Amino acid sequence: MSKVDYRQSGVDIDAGNETVRRIKALARGTYTDGVLSGVGSFGGLFALGQNVADPVLVASADGVGTKLKVAFMTGVHNTIGADLVNHCVNDILVQGARPLFFLDYLATGRLAPDVAEQIVEGVARACVENGCALLGGETAEMPGFYQAGEYDVAGFIVGVVPRAKVVDGRHIEKGDALVALPSTGLHTNGYSLARRIAFDVLKLDVNSVVPELGESVGEALMRTHRSYLPQIGPLLDRGWIKGMAHITGGGLTENVPRMFPEGRHFSLDRQSWTIPPLFQWLQRAGQLDDAEMFRAFNMGVGLVIATSPADAPALLGALPGSWVIGQVT
Repeated sequence: MSKVDYRQSGVDIDAGNETVRRIKALARGTYTDGVLSGVGSFGGLFALGQNVADPVLVASADGVGTKLKVAFMTGVHNTIGADLVNHCVNDILVQGARPLFFLDYLATGRLAPDVAEQIVEGVARACVENGCALLGGETAEMPGFYQAGEYDVAGFIVGVVPRAKVVDGRHIEKGDALVALPSTGLHTNGYSLARRIAFDVLKLDVNSVVPELGESVGEALMRTHRSYLPQIGPLLDRGWIKGMAHITGGGLTENVPRMFPEGRHFSLDRQSWTIPPLFQWLQRAGQLDDAEMFRAFNMGVGLVIATSPADAPALLGALPGSWVIGQVT
């Protein structure tokens, strides 16, 4: 009987150690004052501090869906990590929370340290931009679970908000204004449908240039998911924001109502913004009706804020590029 080792079974411990070595430096560059541990500990330690009165922790976990397939096709891996962090930051931001720390999970069939480093570089860059620490994570090599060159990523975030400043939508009333902020593209949702249209129906590849978009399919689909913390963070203490909705899976149709108390609905002014060319192109090519588009995609809207009519002018003035997209009914 021949000798069998772990490497022959598909797990390369040396590659894993090299990946961790590269990640350590990236993670250290994100550390904030609250971090009490280093990469390699069994658990990450974080001191909450005393600068938040009656603190409430807000946590979320998410992935980037089949946008990963486009990353595999383009070979661009250094933005996926930023997509992941920014998506999670927005998910807790809509409840008024600022991020404290982030953890990532990377799973692949065969670990490639260069690719893993690119992914985590994007995570670390976005953590620094959002003021949160990359506190830890897991890199799993799982032969037989993933096709060659493929991987999956997930992110876990914890933030904090003073109990008195939690944004929960309870005071949203009929007649309140809905203010929108633009997205930078598909963000991290609708990719299964977008890929089917671009690659199966139109038979394009990631390098195909679409004249009406002015760029290749790969460039259009790989636009980084935007974080709204830099714009919204300074306004959280102003008292203007009654509720917020991050427009992710389910689009405007299903995400806007998530911030409302029971009995509230909304109307959109479809003439208040021009649907970006990417969404127009997908709709024509896929012959999709409006209802399907507004459930599958964000339609150029990444965040919707509920505010009183009296506060709307000040909010709009503080958020360049924003507009009134509708009202609460």
